[in-house]
Amino acid sequence: MSLIQDLVLEIEQEHAGTRKMLERVPADKFDWRPHEKSMTLKALATHIANLSRMVGLIATTDSVDLADGSMKAPEITSAEDLVKLSDRGAEESVEALKTKKEEDLRGEWTMKFGDRIIMKMPKAQAMRAMGMSHLYHHRAQLGMYLRLLDVPIPGMYGPSADDKA
Repeated sequence: MSLIQDLVLEIEQEHAGTRKMLERVPADKFDWRPHEKSMTLKALATHIANLSRMVGLIATTDSVDLADGSMKAPEITSAEDLVKLSDRGAEESVEALKTKKEEDLRGEWTMKFGDRIIMKMPKAQAMRAMGMSHLYHHRAQLGMYLRLLDVPIPGMYGPSADDKA
């Protein structure tokens, strides 16, 4: 299996779990945060939904400038909005990968904020680090938020303690 096929399969599989988690985000708790230094539930869930497009963005660009506002997510008012944003991003990422060749992923990709370079790495590595691992990290964080709010947690890689046996 090629790297591109591998990435596509992983995005499709992991998106199913991300989608289940985002579906459970209660809009009436959007302003809740577990600690004063933590993001609000809405900010965290929106970040996760928006991250679903990172692999496609990395595949189709040589850089992103976070200062230009291009990564800003649309206004979110419901769990349905979160799911739609995430679905669209995952679909865009899969479609972008399907137009690429393996050699296209060997080029360098840069994330910056204005003139400040935040990171520079090969595209394939950036896809894994910023597009996938980053999303999974925050998805787990969302699981903890939901647990603290007593929202049943869906299983990701098998049943959760909240899934009926």
